[in-house]
Amino acid sequence: MAKNVLLTGGTGFIGKHLTSLLIANGFSVSILSRSSRNNTDFITYYQWDLDRNYIDENAILNTDFIIHLAGEGIVEKRWTEKRKKALLESRTKPIELIYSVLQKNNKSLEAFVSASAVGIYGAITSDEICIEDTPPANDFLGTTCQIWEETVAKIESLGIRTVKVRTGIVLGRNEGFLKKLKPSFKSGFGAILGTGNQYIPWIHIDDLCTIYLKAIQDKATNGNYNATVLDNTTNAVLSKTLANLYGYSIWLPKVPAFVLKLLLGEMSVAVLNGQRVSSEKIKNTGLNFQFEDLKTALSNCIS
Repeated sequence: MAKNVLLTGGTGFIGKHLTSLLIANGFSVSILSRSSRNNTDFITYYQWDLDRNYIDENAILNTDFIIHLAGEGIVEKRWTEKRKKALLESRTKPIELIYSVLQKNNKSLEAFVSASAVGIYGAITSDEICIEDTPPANDFLGTTCQIWEETVAKIESLGIRTVKVRTGIVLGRNEGFLKKLKPSFKSGFGAILGTGNQYIPWIHIDDLCTIYLKAIQDKATNGNYNATVLDNTTNAVLSKTLANLYGYSIWLPKVPAFVLKLLLGEMSVAVLNGQRVSSEKIKNTGLNFQFEDLKTALSNCIS
């Protein structure tokens, strides 16, 4: 009988790709959804409602692994205090809810794998190359990721193997990060943001999903892993490469930092800053990335 993997955020950008990969590798998939959906041969849907603190406990009782991807988009809306609270709780509440069901029913799992983010290292730009042991930053992103990961520790306290995947910018075919850039760049109006010197730690969706697959298949994986390509890509490099793939050179002036601060408020730090992040730890497990060249990755995503 196929092992089952339960996904939170399973209907999102990453979740859809990961579901396909899991099924292709012989797993059955369960997905937590706020609305009622029809099951398929390989996917079973269960309902939950974080606002009402409700979850169909069968989703957890009938699964072998859980992958937690749910969380509201960091750069979707301005960071008001209300929005900051929502960003944090959309990541931690699901874990708390799952933990309560596991504890109440004395249910074990083969592994609990949670998304995290390289934002734990802070919204800053420096020459440092961040590794998994780099201390969390004290800014909003760093604190949010730290609390997120500390909440996962509750699952670990039940004796369950836990893995946290610290993800950078995810590149996918007309999805996620690139979906926001495509209209302006495709029409010839792409531009560099701020100085353009801020690093962009990125990963192709296929490689990210492979990391999640390894996290459940390889019992030796445990703890934190960075999921990025360390190639020193900056905003300027990415912008110029993307424009080149669309057949032109960037001609617009850089978008000044003060304009982005006016438009985005505090959230502008997320686009005006970025660290270099090493993925050596996950590679040392024997995993190889399919996409480590930025131009090749972008070409794959926009073709």
